[in-house]
Amino acid sequence: MNNYIKHYLNTYTEAAPLAVFRIFFGIMMFLSIVRFALRGWIDQLYIEPNFFFSYYGFEWVKPLGIYTYLIFIICAASAIGIAVGYKYRLSTIVFFISFTYIELMDKTTYLNHYYFISLLSFLMIFLPANAYFSVDAKNDGAYYKMPKWTIDSIKLLLGIVYFYAGLAKLNSDWLFKAMPLKIWLPTQYDLPLIGSLLQQEWMHYFLSWSGAAYDLSIPFLLLNKKTRPYAFFAVVFFHVLTRILFPIGMFPFIMIVSALVFFDASFHIKILEFLKRVFRFNTSEKRELYPVYKVKKILVPMLAVFFFIQLLIPWRYLAYPGELFWTEEGFRFSWRVMLIEKTGYAQFKIVNSKTGKWFYVDNADFLTPFQEKEMAAQADFILEYAHYLGSHFAKQGHENLEIYVDSFVTLNGRRSTRFVDNKTNLLKEKESFQHKDWILPFKDDIKGL
Repeated sequence: MNNYIKHYLNTYTEAAPLAVFRIFFGIMMFLSIVRFALRGWIDQLYIEPNFFFSYYGFEWVKPLGIYTYLIFIICAASAIGIAVGYKYRLSTIVFFISFTYIELMDKTTYLNHYYFISLLSFLMIFLPANAYFSVDAKNDGAYYKMPKWTIDSIKLLLGIVYFYAGLAKLNSDWLFKAMPLKIWLPTQYDLPLIGSLLQQEWMHYFLSWSGAAYDLSIPFLLLNKKTRPYAFFAVVFFHVLTRILFPIGMFPFIMIVSALVFFDASFHIKILEFLKRVFRFNTSEKRELYPVYKVKKILVPMLAVFFFIQLLIPWRYLAYPGELFWTEEGFRFSWRVMLIEKTGYAQFKIVNSKTGKWFYVDNADFLTPFQEKEMAAQADFILEYAHYLGSHFAKQGHENLEIYVDSFVTLNGRRSTRFVDNKTNLLKEKESFQHKDWILPFKDDIKGL
């Protein structure tokens, strides 16, 4: 086994796939940021709200008012630096920090693909993606051969995302109730050609089962040379279809472009030859092997720890009691993509414990409609908002404060059910990684992973 690992770590391959991946990643990130700004989402999500929901341990990460635009400008500029391979290491570090800061500013905007981009950009910091066909390589000399594991690490991260997303779909709601597709798909009745088809129940089940099969198998089909062309066609078809059906932004295109890394080097060399002709770009001195041996003893173990953590994190939900889809403790950062449709109602009651006087809060006075929608169905949001209300009303002179919530949630088409114990004074509860025992038990059973 030791000899096999040593042989693998010393195996070199063409650098072209890593260069192509770097170029497309940088371009897609730049376009994503520009699109985000042009749609007015910087103002809407990070400047206009009065309050922002924080990730536990990252409460210090907040929008910077009008200077929030500067973070996006820095992020976009660093994405260009990545694409052209200019001061690549610095560009990638700046992109990772700025993009992750944006992601952490408000938990309301959490999406799996934002987390994926943060992980991928962190990984790319340690990969020599600028060693070939880059401004850096033009100045310092290009390396045509790259350790195989540098390219395989990207494939592994993509494989983890897909495979865990497939495992997460192996539950009774998704497979045997076609939920939540049975709720979402009929709303697309006005789509040309397929609108009427999406009203059919058999189609809901077909897409549920085929979605699970796709996620579980696609990494292996892309790895196999014989099935790779068909698998890539499936990638394009699947992600274009999801882009048509659901408002998930640039993510489908990012995944399509990322899947190109599975193709042989000859395919990527053709792409680079085309880019050379278009941009009249010529690399300088040719060198064969990239000298990664200088840092291999540190880098390889570090990446091994990185991937071990990525394999472990999605299973942390097992440390919590109760139904995962109901409590969502351990739900984020686990590649559980589009598995639940939750809507909630949360009315907060402010009580003076000595006088018994009380009043209800109008959430619209403090939250945007989008924030209120997310808050009403997630326990950690409810707790953080309650503490914010406590601070707000204490500053106004209210004393002996207690805060209770009447909260009801519907999950994947089930009847609305009380979510939080309405006798729990939320001001006495603190955020932590421990189970929130004031979440009421789920009154149904969802079987599966």
